[in-house]
Amino acid sequence: MSIKLYELVGADHARPFSPHCWKVVWALAHKGLDFETAPVPFTGIGEIENGATKTVPIIRDGERLVRDSFDIALYLDEAYPDRPTLFGGEGGKALSRFYERWTQITIHGFLGGAVLHDIHECLAPADQAYFRESRESRMGSRLEDIQAGRDGRLEAFRKSLEPLRKTLDVQPYLGGQGPLFADYIVAGAFQWARIVSSYTPLAADDPVADWFGRILDAHDGVGRRVAAAA
Repeated sequence: MSIKLYELVGADHARPFSPHCWKVVWALAHKGLDFETAPVPFTGIGEIENGATKTVPIIRDGERLVRDSFDIALYLDEAYPDRPTLFGGEGGKALSRFYERWTQITIHGFLGGAVLHDIHECLAPADQAYFRESRESRMGSRLEDIQAGRDGRLEAFRKSLEPLRKTLDVQPYLGGQGPLFADYIVAGAFQWARIVSSYTPLAADDPVADWFGRILDAHDGVGRRVAAAA
């Protein structure tokens, strides 16, 4: 029986966009595990598995339900130890926690505003109403106004990625000679932007863009199963 992954979608169910769900897609592909996906809009999350979760991703593996992308990755390594590791040991788990927090603060911190209205435009009407009300209430401004300032913040964002560039100067992946879950954590954020928006947060000649392309190509190109936004 294959693993079932519930993943967030907009009006087009063939275009899942959640950065956290994409981490799990890459983790499952990395482990070489068969899986199927179930598309879920924002307003459908509460109906998953009889109300088992308020957020995605969540997977069902036989009798097990596992929530949260990091917990799912930990579970996959523990449940399938004979398959390629996602962390490379206990030290890798600890270091991946750093990448998770850094990505949330630095990359999501910029992209969350830079593509905010673009996300809204990808959603079905019922989800648009939910998304606008919840995000504008949380952020204290209109979606359009928050996104409008992205160009003024872009240079500072690109400079903030220098730790990634310096790491990629000496190794092809954050995980070393091959990708690990730390790579998928960071790549999930850029995949989110790639799918919902034509905005380009990375310069074409940025080593981070080259690395992201390698992640998209990994595991038979599973990251490219959804085309970039036009």
